[in-house]
Amino acid sequence: MFTGIVEELGEVTAVENLGDASRFRLRGPVVTDGAKHGDSIAVNGVCLTVVEHEGDEFTADVMAETLNRSSLGALTVGSRVNLERPTAVGARLGGHIVQGHVDGTGQVLERKPSENWEIVKVSLPADLARYVVEKGSITVDGISLTVVEAGPDYFTVSLIPTTLDLTTLGHKQPGDPVNLEVDVVAKYVERLLAGTQGAGR
Repeated sequence: MFTGIVEELGEVTAVENLGDASRFRLRGPVVTDGAKHGDSIAVNGVCLTVVEHEGDEFTADVMAETLNRSSLGALTVGSRVNLERPTAVGARLGGHIVQGHVDGTGQVLERKPSENWEIVKVSLPADLARYVVEKGSITVDGISLTVVEAGPDYFTVSLIPTTLDLTTLGHKQPGDPVNLEVDVVAKYVERLLAGTQGAGR
């Protein structure tokens, strides 16, 4: 489990096409500290497994399903990525419960800079809109954010300078893809309510 609090802005150093998968090598001195084979690291919000680790770099295999459902397939050598290790038991939950299971992708639609923050508008797939509410939580490229406005096919978030400086959202431009993970609690509630309604028929 992750919390959506990005630990560092890493970099893709190599991409190998494996046919029905890709192998990424990524640099991240913070998240690789103490890393070992089999560990999990979230890359732009996608939970990946460490295959190899050497120095401040690690490799991870990404299957076709993940490449198709996330924006990882658009990464190239030099791409910056948000990196986070799983939260430790007993640690502070600084963001919200993030599984690292991307529900879909959106696109940055608009950026509105202000003196002390920036409003970013992101497109929202129709099948995810019902899970997004104003003041609720959403994960964008692995970043735990609070929804400012929830529209039928978009949402907005307000980004403070720290988020802009230390994550990929400081560099994303209109048209760029982002990974989205909605609040898992909303999905469980929907499933439970559907079961209750069915039992009452």
